[in-house]
Amino acid sequence: MFLSKIFSVFTSTKDIVIDQTQISGELYKFINSKVIPGTDISIEDFWKNFVKVINELAPENKALLKKRSELQEKINKWHILNKDKIEPDEYKNFLKEIGYLVEEKDNFKIQTTNVDDEISKIAGPQLVVPIDNARYALNAANARWGSLYDALYGTDLISEEDGCEKSVGYNPQRGKKVIELSREFLDVNFKIENGSWEKVKKFNVDNGNLKIEFDNGSFSKLKSSDKFIGFDGDKQNLKSILLKNNNLHVEIRIDANHLIGKVDKANISDIIIESAISTIMDLEDSVAAVDAEDKIRCYSNWLGIMKGDLQAKVKKGGKTVFRKLSSDKEFFDRDGNPIKLHGRSLLLIRNVGHLMTSPAIKLNDGSEVPEGIMDAFITVMCAKHDFKLKMNSRKGSVYIVKPKMHGPEEVAFTDKIFRKVEEVLKLNPNTIKIGIMDEERRTTVNLKECIRNVKNRIVFINTGFLDRTGDEMHTSFEAGTMIFKGEMKKSTWLNTYEDWNVDIGLECGFSGIAQIGKGMWAMPDKMQDMMKQKIGHPNAGANCAWVPSPTAATLHSTHYHQVNVFDKHKELSTRERANLDDILNIPITDRPNWPADQIEKEIENNCQGILGYVVRWIDQGVGCSKVPDINNIGLMEDRATLRISSQHIANWLHHQVCTKEQVLKAMKKMASIVDQQNSKDQNYSPMAQNFDGSIAFKAACDLIFEGKLQPSGYTEPILHKKRLEKKSAN
Repeated sequence: MFLSKIFSVFTSTKDIVIDQTQISGELYKFINSKVIPGTDISIEDFWKNFVKVINELAPENKALLKKRSELQEKINKWHILNKDKIEPDEYKNFLKEIGYLVEEKDNFKIQTTNVDDEISKIAGPQLVVPIDNARYALNAANARWGSLYDALYGTDLISEEDGCEKSVGYNPQRGKKVIELSREFLDVNFKIENGSWEKVKKFNVDNGNLKIEFDNGSFSKLKSSDKFIGFDGDKQNLKSILLKNNNLHVEIRIDANHLIGKVDKANISDIIIESAISTIMDLEDSVAAVDAEDKIRCYSNWLGIMKGDLQAKVKKGGKTVFRKLSSDKEFFDRDGNPIKLHGRSLLLIRNVGHLMTSPAIKLNDGSEVPEGIMDAFITVMCAKHDFKLKMNSRKGSVYIVKPKMHGPEEVAFTDKIFRKVEEVLKLNPNTIKIGIMDEERRTTVNLKECIRNVKNRIVFINTGFLDRTGDEMHTSFEAGTMIFKGEMKKSTWLNTYEDWNVDIGLECGFSGIAQIGKGMWAMPDKMQDMMKQKIGHPNAGANCAWVPSPTAATLHSTHYHQVNVFDKHKELSTRERANLDDILNIPITDRPNWPADQIEKEIENNCQGILGYVVRWIDQGVGCSKVPDINNIGLMEDRATLRISSQHIANWLHHQVCTKEQVLKAMKKMASIVDQQNSKDQNYSPMAQNFDGSIAFKAACDLIFEGKLQPSGYTEPILHKKRLEKKSAN
């Protein structure tokens, strides 16, 4: 009977009921026809075990969410009783009493094994990309290698003054600046013993060494000869030179017939550098996936990448081309033996957190399945296809980034989910690795104990300013009026939080095993500013940091040539650990007597950001995009932006810094501006012409006016509800 149901669903899209659990027919069909074939799992065994586990785990998931609410209620009451008189010691003792702050146990070191070098041994940029867009996903996966020439030529790192404009065709003057900067990069990181890269005329390989000829006829070699790794072509007629610094490869391409190479004295046509060492394929904050249809699109792209057969149509130069995963790169080592380098970024997959549920599956009690549990089973089963191909993980691991966990109990629950997945899918224990997003306050203050609960599978911790600030605001909602959003980056708690994350990671033995990450640079058009500021991340001990594009990855990669992060780890591990008391320093103001115009400006800035993102999310299902801010500067936005902006206004409303009427006026004003910013988008539906009928505008308003009531200040419940409403209306 069961088998007949299974095979009939290959052509049917009707919902399927197994042990009183209702499964979307489309999802059922997708898993049976696309995901399971090629694995060692039978269809019958999977569904029987999967249904059993999700019904077993769902009540525990629900109980953990209930505890979040109970703790928040206690914190709210404490702040109401202690208005304007927060004593740090009393506050900390209170948090301990209610179980928010747990006792820190003995020191330990993580024991994670089978970790790929891209995580354990190579420090470099990390991309985050929405998995619902196949083209974006492929671009990110292929961003392991990037052209330094292209990255410099196409960005604001080179001024357009003095004849260096970006023209329709190639501008030789701008190209000259590119070459100058590229030679500087080589001079700094691959020093020649007696001379500069600017004077190089020719290369060859002699007795396993790189022999360098200058334009004056003299010869030299690299100051550190071990940085020469290999080559392509004939030893006396090289096509490329392979160098290595701080575990990062650089390929110097040589082509006398190339547009650039033929006018270069050394015939160097390009410099290709390892860029996005790892990439997070995102099922969470950067996608709008609200039902089975959306989830299948996401899962399908992930499956295609794991199988190595994902393609995307791209129009280029008036032609349609098919983009696919890049092949590995092949060279000869210095002795002439073939070597192969990974051609793609190492991919992690970010599942959703514990909060959200999905209508794709209804449990035996009629409730929706916890979406994060569903994600774990399906994304890991997709990844099983890579175990044979080893196009992604060479060590046979699956890397799942888990967001929005609150404290050690929730991390332990995730570990339990992963153990169940490993049992059902016949995987060795700890095959599934976990990345902990340190973006919730209860996780931050208990980070060491969170790590302890997954010490055998953890590969990643990171900091995220926006979500972490959103939770800071919501947790301390009743404490008082939050400072201006822009002042948060200079606040005591935030800077201490950034150091604390690194300190705990190093204390737990992350260096050489796992990643310590830092957050996103949100302005993809402001690369000059990024290069000035983001070097702070490797200097802070981060062996990966988020970037918004392949180009940004290429440029940010140069920072990891300048800074040896693993040496930095040794230096930082001797400093005193960051102070927990400073992290618990709530960012409120004593007397918010700000000028009215400053308040208005802050509200409008928040409103514009909320509307600019929400209108695309609700109306078009776009979860991440470059959204113009109030000054028309493009910012890469995801749901984290909404959380901080909506919680900020909600807090000000609650503490009477502004009125509902004032905020609504600002929302309507900013809606007109957002409409203008999107006027060239043919699929855009203006809000200002129909405030009462615009589901997107209503959603944006709800995020603010119902912000205090949202669990942990999250935006997902409102967004999902309104997106489903919009989809049903179409």
